[in-house]
Amino acid sequence: MRIGRLVWACVVTFALLAAVATSRPALAQINFDRPGGDYLSAPVASGDPADCALVCERDRRCRAWSFNYPTDITAGAVCWLKNSVPPRAQNSCCVSGVRGAGVVEPRNGTVETSIDRLGGDYKSFDLKPGEGDEVCKAACAADNKCRAWTYARPGYAGREPHCFLKKEIKPPRRKAGFTSGVVR
Repeated sequence: MRIGRLVWACVVTFALLAAVATSRPALAQINFDRPGGDYLSAPVASGDPADCALVCERDRRCRAWSFNYPTDITAGAVCWLKNSVPPRAQNSCCVSGVRGAGVVEPRNGTVETSIDRLGGDYKSFDLKPGEGDEVCKAACAADNKCRAWTYARPGYAGREPHCFLKKEIKPPRRKAGFTSGVVR
């Protein structure tokens, strides 16, 4: 009888350990807002959503957060702390998450999120409101002189979204609000 209980306790313990080891931490959701539940808002001078997530971690009242990208250089980014966990709503204005959710930038082989390749520019231009990094990437791919590109969200390099085409491939450096890529 004791051996049966011991085996059962080992099985339950192993199952719990396996569940903890394979569970993934909650991640922030890029291009989602969490409207409602706000108790505090504060500017984010860095313009980095990870700083908003960190403010939530340090405030015991915070259960969720939303980071609003700046709309222009004078109206900077804003962090909204929430005392509840409102449902998320798709919106390109924001990054949101729950307490404990770090910001993990999407990565794929051709697009570098939150990366600036400073320097090497030979051409730069504003994009139309609503145009994103795909327009900047396409402009670089269509120009034989272009080797790399950097896209700046509205509010990070001016009021409108901005594209920088580069004749040289410069080292990547982390910078919120920027997206880069290498074409050739």
